[in-house]
Amino acid sequence: MFPINETMGQYSELFMLLAAGTYTIAFIAFAWDLARSSKALKSIDLKAAAADTGSSTKVPVGAGAAVGSASSRTAGSGEDRLAGPADRAERPSSYSSGTANGAAGQTADDSMLYGERRAPARVAVALTVLGAAIHAAAVLTRAVGAGRVPWGNMYEFLTTGAFLVAAVFLVALVRRDLRFLGTFVVGLVIIMLVAASVAFWTPVGHLVPALQSYWLIIHVSIAVLSSALFTLTFAMSALQLVQSHRQKTIAAGGADKLGFMRLVPSALSLENLSYRINAIAFIGWTFTLMFGAIWAEKAWGRFWGWDTKEVWTFVIWVVYAGYLHARATRGWTGTRAAWLSIVGYLCVVFNFTIVNQFFNGLHSYSGL
Repeated sequence: MFPINETMGQYSELFMLLAAGTYTIAFIAFAWDLARSSKALKSIDLKAAAADTGSSTKVPVGAGAAVGSASSRTAGSGEDRLAGPADRAERPSSYSSGTANGAAGQTADDSMLYGERRAPARVAVALTVLGAAIHAAAVLTRAVGAGRVPWGNMYEFLTTGAFLVAAVFLVALVRRDLRFLGTFVVGLVIIMLVAASVAFWTPVGHLVPALQSYWLIIHVSIAVLSSALFTLTFAMSALQLVQSHRQKTIAAGGADKLGFMRLVPSALSLENLSYRINAIAFIGWTFTLMFGAIWAEKAWGRFWGWDTKEVWTFVIWVVYAGYLHARATRGWTGTRAAWLSIVGYLCVVFNFTIVNQFFNGLHSYSGL
């Protein structure tokens, strides 16, 4: 164990502050991109409506089926039909070349593959990469200063978790165009950093004897990564609820009051991606539970003792297991699946905050 280096701890706090500032600018850039793109699409729609040549019909993103898709339009009916049940989600449309897609490249795509890149979005992603790099320096200097892995208390768990949320988001951007999530994901990262600094700040220090084990690296690292993935699916599920409500409103003939959601894929696409990521995170949480039990046997001589932290870790496992089972075998799709995913994440938050601070137990040292 290396001696505590207070100077490195101070550098870590400085890097955390710089990272939070960079993320804040990235958040503004992502929000600007949504607002600017939504305004551009609205302008294009107004011009198309004014022209009204009758040669093409404007289909709002998320309100109808893809243009030219044989499976999405009932032949001879003149009505847009969904490929799946109406209560699940509509598929967003593509605009014909020369209209929205050709002019601005702003339409959502269910494949979530990259199309034409928007300048504000590119700036926002670049700032997020810079913020993540500074954030990584903060986590590393905290580790060097403490002479151990940087997740021995709530402050370190939260700051490391926030870094992994940003890192997972950036890695996902390599394969899928998830920039529509940028405002929400980066916003959550900022909230996590602010909460860590304001409510859970802890000076650099040594670990209590029970935490001085290689199981800390195994157990907590998997827990942090799983929590980061659950954070992403929480953002997707929240967007899914908003998009689903918007789609139903448009289908019923109501006005589209959430123009920026046209840049977001359909509720069905969000649900499918959220389900896949939740399945991966659930596997990680299963290992978190298993390795925690093994570590408990090494530290306290028993695998399970109904400690509050252990119970809530199991509750989280049960909720996400129920979510995966209900969606896969019982047909719990659409808003019900989204709400169950959100409930699971709220259990994660409750376990990390309320349980750590207000419930006494063998895990109390993991709090502050």
